[in-house]
Amino acid sequence: MPKVKIDGVELEVPAGITVLQACELAGVEIPRFCYHERLSIAGNCRMCLVEVKPGPPKPQASCALPVADKQEIFTTTPTVKKARNGVMEFLLINHPLDCPICDQGGECDLQDQAMGYGFDRSRFHENKRAVPDKELGPLVKTSMNRCIHCTRCIRFATEVAGVEELGATGRGESMEVTTYVEHALSTELSGNLVDLCPVGALTSKPYAFEARSWELSKTESVDVMDGLGANIRVDTRGAQVMRVLPRLNDDVNEEWISDKTRHALDGLRHQRLDRPYVRRGGKLVEATWDQAFAAIEAKLKGLDGSKVAAIAGDQCDAESMVALKDLMKALGSPNIDCRQDGAKLDGPRGSYIFNPGVRGIDSADAILLIGTNPRWESPVLNARLRKRYLSGQCAIASVGPAVDHTYPVERLGAGPATLRELVDGKLGFSEKLKTAKHPLIVVGMGALAREDGAAILALARDLAEKLNAVRADWNGFAVLHTTAARVGGLDLGLVPGEGGRDVEAILAGCEKREIELVYLLAADEIDTKRLGKAFVVYQGHHGDAGAHRADVVLPGAAYTEKPGTYVNTEGRVQLGQRAGYPPGDAREDWAILRALSERLGKTLPYDTLDQVRARLVAVNRTFAAIDQQAAGTWGVFGKAGTLTDQPFVSPIVNFYMTCPISRASRTMAECMASRAQLLAAE
Repeated sequence: MPKVKIDGVELEVPAGITVLQACELAGVEIPRFCYHERLSIAGNCRMCLVEVKPGPPKPQASCALPVADKQEIFTTTPTVKKARNGVMEFLLINHPLDCPICDQGGECDLQDQAMGYGFDRSRFHENKRAVPDKELGPLVKTSMNRCIHCTRCIRFATEVAGVEELGATGRGESMEVTTYVEHALSTELSGNLVDLCPVGALTSKPYAFEARSWELSKTESVDVMDGLGANIRVDTRGAQVMRVLPRLNDDVNEEWISDKTRHALDGLRHQRLDRPYVRRGGKLVEATWDQAFAAIEAKLKGLDGSKVAAIAGDQCDAESMVALKDLMKALGSPNIDCRQDGAKLDGPRGSYIFNPGVRGIDSADAILLIGTNPRWESPVLNARLRKRYLSGQCAIASVGPAVDHTYPVERLGAGPATLRELVDGKLGFSEKLKTAKHPLIVVGMGALAREDGAAILALARDLAEKLNAVRADWNGFAVLHTTAARVGGLDLGLVPGEGGRDVEAILAGCEKREIELVYLLAADEIDTKRLGKAFVVYQGHHGDAGAHRADVVLPGAAYTEKPGTYVNTEGRVQLGQRAGYPPGDAREDWAILRALSERLGKTLPYDTLDQVRARLVAVNRTFAAIDQQAAGTWGVFGKAGTLTDQPFVSPIVNFYMTCPISRASRTMAECMASRAQLLAAE
């Protein structure tokens, strides 16, 4: 390891890093605009100048300069200070005085560094240049007069998002960052451009002129828009959620979030359930909590437990699911399920989690995608797959839909027949998986949420075991979930008990009048027409499909309005925090179930959130390990059966509208219209 001196202090640094990174290790701040830890080095802003000996007697860009043994680095000399002053003066030649009206104000790198490293006056009096704004879609607002040509946005679009749609035209003062042919960006990660922009050239269009950063209360939480569980920060002003930003977590989402995670938040303000309702005379009318509970009590009176069923939704927290399970058990009902889509998952933990973890993708050297389109099902995880592809020496193939993954994928086939050929070693990719040190097999809900899903799961297990993808030092069997509640529900055992019914059987029972009461805990992704004449209790936060069919509506809290425990696709237990309070008479979901149980004479044995979480741990010890990925046990799972010839199809056909929140979002509707317009133009 090379030894360097930084401002007279000697330290040992890893070989191959840059001078800028060495200075950061030493705790020395180096200003920068173009450099970003997760993007390639551009070296074009020149703000990170330092003096280095031995070397030419001039300031050098530290972001592009590798460290060398016995190197001396100077960051505070008069020459360095004068050089940085000069660079800042040049950057501000054409920059407009927009700070009072710029949405980046208060969290702008240019603003901060001009104060810390800039000159107190400008010697340039020429007219400032004018650059036309660009149309990048409904999420990113442009003010290109402010652009300082750091090219972060270009590099992100090309390297991380995988859509080579941004670039630069012209040279010098005539340079412009543009899409060449003007159109909306065709990526599900475009909102991250706003975080990357060090000035106010790219800002959030839905958030424009809404609030200043210092007005907002900031709460760390977890995303529930897909199964990844991206770490987020929810910014609120009063009771209103103003924006959602990513938090750094290298094990999960690095520092990216999807556009749906970031911008579906306006759906939290529309179509909300804020008071109980009871159906009378064919219409839902407002009621008190006592009246709503009385209606449920009257229906349950004398009703056998076998005629009662419950379905948990895709965004439920673990606290509400364990309360629902305990209530159904108290009522004597084995009919409970958390798999709205009918996924055939019910085995040891290793059969339904992303065993290698998201970070394990970085180690994989052969990847097989089965029945999944990760670009829509988990855009941030898909960016991680692209990152692995870019690092080289990783073959990627798919059995499933033909889609643009943003990286080259060898499409082996469309359905179960191809998977059988892989198991039998009839395809060349079988050998690549077999010879790989860390093979990764990703199974999606497009393969498991179908009639032959159990047989496909068994086939995928056979493939993993045959190709040595599951061993003591590596488990490359990975299930990619599309929903935030699925793994937590399976960990808690929200599957049919002995003689119980799954979702399909519950709906069939409703049609045959064998099920007389169905409790929908924020379950909106089922065919509500099949509920027949059953008495439906819907508990949730939006007036979506479940509420329209309900006979009793109990208003719950959205994920930003309650503390909750969620388990992501890799089996990592994470805590979401309350950023605001539910509207009107709405309450936290576990508290509603606890109050209902008392009214029914089946009082659940917990009164506080801590007691509910103690119950979680009692049911499954996994819930005691917060922010850790607990290993999954391996065993026999799946069932032998007849495979159909139907090709695998991704369960997500519209990325922007997959849940009650996103369906209520006007911003997501605009994104959908923009994408449709883009596809029509192609």
